[in-house]
Amino acid sequence: MYFCIKYFMIKLLNNFFYIGGVHFVRIPHSGLEQRTYLDGDIVELTIRLAIFAILIIFSGFFVATEFAIVKVRATRIDQLVEEGNRKAIRAKKVIDNLDEYLSACQLGITITSLGLGWLGEPTIAKILHPLFEMMGLNVEATAVAVISFIIAFSIVTFVHVVAGELAPKTLAIQRAEWVTLNFAGTLVGFYKLMYPFIHFLNLSARGLSRLFGLKPVTENENAHTEEELRMIMADSLKSGEINHSEFEYVNSIFEFSDRTAKEIMVPRTEIISFDKDLTVKEIFEVMGVEQYTRYPIIDGDKDHVIGLVNLKHLLTAYIKDPVNGDKPVMEYMQPVIRVFETIPISDLLLKIQQERIHMAILMDEYGGTSGLVTIEDIIEEIVGDIQDEFDEDEIPEVQEISEGHYIIDAKLLLDEVNDMLGTNIDEEDIDTLGGWFLTKRFDAVEGDSFEFEGYEFKVKELDGHHILYIEVMKLNEETDEILLGNMDELKQPIEE
Repeated sequence: MYFCIKYFMIKLLNNFFYIGGVHFVRIPHSGLEQRTYLDGDIVELTIRLAIFAILIIFSGFFVATEFAIVKVRATRIDQLVEEGNRKAIRAKKVIDNLDEYLSACQLGITITSLGLGWLGEPTIAKILHPLFEMMGLNVEATAVAVISFIIAFSIVTFVHVVAGELAPKTLAIQRAEWVTLNFAGTLVGFYKLMYPFIHFLNLSARGLSRLFGLKPVTENENAHTEEELRMIMADSLKSGEINHSEFEYVNSIFEFSDRTAKEIMVPRTEIISFDKDLTVKEIFEVMGVEQYTRYPIIDGDKDHVIGLVNLKHLLTAYIKDPVNGDKPVMEYMQPVIRVFETIPISDLLLKIQQERIHMAILMDEYGGTSGLVTIEDIIEEIVGDIQDEFDEDEIPEVQEISEGHYIIDAKLLLDEVNDMLGTNIDEEDIDTLGGWFLTKRFDAVEGDSFEFEGYEFKVKELDGHHILYIEVMKLNEETDEILLGNMDELKQPIEE
């Protein structure tokens, strides 16, 4: 290999210039041309170029390794270690001591860069000087030196940046796992070789940081905030790495811990409950209409919930012996969870799992019942609406009639309304759209409306003082003109 490189270098140099004032001499020979040349200069130049190429390779190695060990997923390396991959064992050692091995990469990049600067420019300049003489450029020696330096510096910089920096970085980003597994062993060897120097540099850096009152922060201590994770998920969705359902699930998980039971409860006014003195047969009549699985049992009113009853238990008892249909429901009553209405739903879910009771009664600050929450209500906050065979007639919370025209369940949270409409409805003590509407129109009747941030909000359906649905319509220029026209028509008779 050495002689091949040497042969081609001699051929290149002999075609363009002479070294040390001695011309290359061609001697006819069958098949190949014999050359006499200055062995010392050619060998020196060949060695310099070979070292230059080796330094470029080492620079690429350290750059690629630095990017790869930062980008590779630690969980994937752990999985490979469990599968018995020997390369993964070395890679895990590097990732577990990321700061130290990043310092090794940075030291290697610095050494190779200094070596390229020290060796590359003079070597290229040495090739250019005879080339200028062969071209017959009648330029002063100082000018030739300056031109040679500029050209040599440009060539070395180009080769270093492209072959020693950018290309290895691209490789590491696209194939981080492969680079980490195959380069980790060499990096560990370099780290052991240079350990005293790397350790000294790290201590010096920490000491310098303390002089400026800075606390040393290691790379693996940097964590992503919730917003950063959302942005990462959004980028993954755009690139096709995850689908829209997965994206929505993760977003729901982030919002899950911020939600309270009060925000997802079935309000007191909508609770279907049974008095403790009712018989099983009497309860069956109501169950056939309401079609729920569990019902609260009350003692007089809804502020005194004493337990719950499960339809499955009642049916089982009745099938075993129809006489059980005449028994009071209290004989089949189970305990119910009672919690304060502001409890986070994550804590409530844990309590439900521990006590294995799938319904919780929420109390307000006065000790009365404000609503109830079931396990289904909590799970729906993550996966969305869950409909069973009894929910065929269930109306969705948001019905889109046309673009900018909606019929919305009055129980929909204000945060969700703001996200959907792009509005900024902010009421500290109000959670739902219906509650917010009542703060604007306390004696609201069906058809009442008002405008807010380019939308018209109108009561669509009312049950007593309880707003069920609100119609929301985006106001545009045409709508405004119609409203103004109607106002003008109303004014005309008055003016006459």
